[in-house]
Amino acid sequence: MCLLMLQVTDPVNMNISEPDSHFVFVREFILLGFSYEWKIQSLLFSLFLTIYTLTITGNGAIICALWCDQRLHIPMYIFLGNFSFLEIWYVSSTVPEMLVNFLSHKKTISFVGCFLQFYFFSSLGATECLHLTVMAFDRYLAICRPLHYPNIMTGHLCTKLVLICWVCGFLWFLVPIVLISQMPFCGPNIIDHVVCDPGPLFALACVSAPKTQLLCYSLSSIVIFGNFLFILGSYTLVLTAVLHMPSATGRQKAFSTCGSHLAVVSLFYGSLMVMYVSPGLEHSAGMQKVTTLFYAMVTPFFNPLIYSLRNKEIKTALRKVLGSFNIM
Repeated sequence: MCLLMLQVTDPVNMNISEPDSHFVFVREFILLGFSYEWKIQSLLFSLFLTIYTLTITGNGAIICALWCDQRLHIPMYIFLGNFSFLEIWYVSSTVPEMLVNFLSHKKTISFVGCFLQFYFFSSLGATECLHLTVMAFDRYLAICRPLHYPNIMTGHLCTKLVLICWVCGFLWFLVPIVLISQMPFCGPNIIDHVVCDPGPLFALACVSAPKTQLLCYSLSSIVIFGNFLFILGSYTLVLTAVLHMPSATGRQKAFSTCGSHLAVVSLFYGSLMVMYVSPGLEHSAGMQKVTTLFYAMVTPFFNPLIYSLRNKEIKTALRKVLGSFNIM
């Protein structure tokens, strides 16, 4: 997200009004990542590769289970299957490049490659924010408007909401990313981070761009806090409705249905808020890397575990799929 790294911008670099004509403009960046001795690099490579493989496998298993079980072809699980599909692409937008960097001595990434990673990582992150909001809206309708739910959340509306999430997510940061890519970068070309992020890129630019920074910051604030407040409001209404249910069994079922989604929201937004609530230079480069890794890699790893362990229908569907391959 654009706002997460704006605090590292170097004011010395940003006060240059015009690029010096004798500078050679950079055509690639050095993405430092975690620069340790070779043994630690190898250990981190193995750890990241294992997490990445398990993330792809876990989310892929949920998609297969939901696809094969006709009973789960309802809006709630359609959203979940699409969310798992989104997570696969989200983690794949950054982790493969991290793995390559662990084995590389140069740690270089091309100018185009850096901005493509920046675009896909930001766009998929925005899509995830929107999708979590849609899932919260679905749970609100199911619990607070149970009689009207089948007529409101139809297959047509479900498909439309999923498409809106993807389209809006990929258009949301397009303009600021294009503007940043057109800025002159005349060196140095070292990005002390695990991904190509706007803060380090603004710091490396030869010219100041306050309007572009403001646009990037504003769009990030809207997509993060706008969606978070909507989810918070939805679950406040859900909680009120659940507490007024006369049946203890009904309350337990409602809490179980929403618990998995709330856990995912807490993991994802919790790490984002760490960077946003206390922005400033007090965040070290190491802290920024670890926090970014948490919402870019750790959260997608835990999501399949959260949904599969807490949902009986998904566990049953997974057993059927694994049993068909003689795994269980």
